Formats: sequence, C-alpha cells, structure tokens
Amino acid sequence: MAKKKKVPSNTIALNRKARHDFSIEDNFEAGIVLEGWEIKSIREGRVQLSESYIVVHKNELMWYGGHITPLLSASTHIKPDPTRSRKLLMHRREIDRLIGQIERKGYTLLPLALYWKHGRVKMDIGVAKGKKAHDKRAADKERDWNREKQRTLKSSR
Repeated sequence: MAKKKKVPSNTIALNRKARHDFSIEDNFEAGIVLEGWEIKSIREGRVQLSESYIVVHKNELMWYGGHITPLLSASTHIKPDPTRSRKLLMHRREIDRLIGQIERKGYTLLPLALYWKHGRVKMDIGVAKGKKAHDKRAADKERDWNREKQRTLKSSR
C-alpha cells in the first residue's frame, strides 16, 4: 500500500500557554513587518511566541518579546536582533476597535499563532482576559472529564 502524504500545515508556531492562562474573547489577523533574515528563520521554524505580548504605541500595534533565532548562515553585513520589536499591520478601523476593547478593565492583546497565508506570515491576535487559579483548575477538570468520557464511549462500542 502506498503511504498517504501528509498535508503541510500552514501553522508556524502556537502559543499554547496563552489559552491556558487567559480566556480569549475575540480573534484578529494581522500582518507583520519582518526583515529577510527573519523570514528565513521562520521558514526553518525558529520562532517562539511564549512570553511575548502586543502593545498599542502611537496608535500602532507593536509585538514585543517574540523571539526569532537568527540562522548561522545569515549574512555578515547585518546584526540580527532576535527580540526586536516588530510592527503589526492592520486596517485603521480594526486597530481602533482593538484599542476600544483593551481599554476595558483587565483586557490585553496576545499573539496566539503564526501561520502562512498566500506566502506571507500572519499573526492570530487574541483579545484576552486573565484567568484566576480556580478558573484554570475548572478548565483542567472539564478537559479531563471530556477525555475520560470519550474513552468510555470508545470502549463501549
């Protein structure tokens, strides 16, 4: 039998910790201003979203704390900075809507995922509110219960 070919995923990186620590209320898509060496590193999968965040600065969205590790074969005439701040690209109406949402108490912007779309790198941004410890425990308990429920249904067939 011939093996089935895997469909290549367009997802580059996920921020799994964000979904655990925050409840995501709304999602948006944004482009990122990147340099050439950053695109090459992203193609190699050398990007980290954890511990990064998004800030509104002078009515523009900036991504801080994202780590893109430079390749060893990068050009010698550039000095790559792996944790530099990067500008996010969105329509003015969307940015204004985001600013209105995060000005509410306790809301923040988080990068949830990086992915390819039509040959360009896009970021999934989430408007999030921090979870309390008891909320995290309840979510873990519900996830475990659903997993156990699926196991029992599968074994009873």
